[in-house]
Amino acid sequence: MRLNGKSYNEIKESGGGILTSIENLRNASFEELYISSINNIKPFIKYGTTTLEAKSGYGLSLKDEIKSLRVIKKINDNLDIDILPTFLGAHAIPPEYNSNDYVDIICNEMLPQINNEQLAIFCDVFCEEGYFDINQSRKILNVAKSYNLIPRIHADEFKCFGASKLAKEIGAASADHLMHINQEGINALSSSNVIATLLPGTTFFLNKKEYANGRKLIDQNCQVSIASDFNPGTCTIRSLPNIMFLAMKNCGMTLDEVFLGVTYNAAKSLLKENELGLIKENYIADIIFWDVDSLSEIPYWFDSGYSKINRVIKRGKEIINN
Repeated sequence: MRLNGKSYNEIKESGGGILTSIENLRNASFEELYISSINNIKPFIKYGTTTLEAKSGYGLSLKDEIKSLRVIKKINDNLDIDILPTFLGAHAIPPEYNSNDYVDIICNEMLPQINNEQLAIFCDVFCEEGYFDINQSRKILNVAKSYNLIPRIHADEFKCFGASKLAKEIGAASADHLMHINQEGINALSSSNVIATLLPGTTFFLNKKEYANGRKLIDQNCQVSIASDFNPGTCTIRSLPNIMFLAMKNCGMTLDEVFLGVTYNAAKSLLKENELGLIKENYIADIIFWDVDSLSEIPYWFDSGYSKINRVIKRGKEIINN
């Protein structure tokens, strides 16, 4: 349906999209999810990614959100990549609940269980019309903070909704998407420590014409990172060099800015800037060796993850050798 031009909402209204993903995830066993996730992550490593933030958010029940986060935990224990887990139970409203009842389940059942098992570092909310409004998002993130989870927020993706201002108010680590952020939202981010995370692969995949304005955000003193937003419904790109290319072509960002966006600023969005994102003494030795003559070749070669990477080093250990 996506390839044939259907929009995100058209697919959802026909019973597809995230609703199909929810059904599939609920029906999958733990082992099936684990194997599927491993197979999805391995190409990231080949493309040079050494640290991921991974979200739940396709189970939308206590049992299935916990199952998803346990899968992430097992992968962390068995794969040569660091995964920072995010609880995204507030990704959509499951068909069996109204929104307020589901918010109560997130706050009263899911978050306590996640805290008991120490399954997540962050809590994210899709703050958007038709999903979770400002007050619901504030409630979820405040309860999450009471369990020492760090807020993140899907902000101003389909329309300006005030989520960027909420990101500042709530002390979020990152506000993601931002295609329709307004001046008030920009002012909020620029006067805070919230990282503005742009996801141009999603705009590209959805065939939208309006990309997030990275140039305006940077010029007004926002700290900008870029990320893949890899997910089943709105982006299947696993190559950060391709995401860098899209950010340069469509978000007004320079070569230096996209490199900063996938290294140090990305680490800041994960509150890991004191150990990741730089090649520096006392930092974790995550290093990529490229067969290129200049940095510009990395986004220029659109298949650079496979053809231009010689070696990937994770925590000082060689994990890819081409």
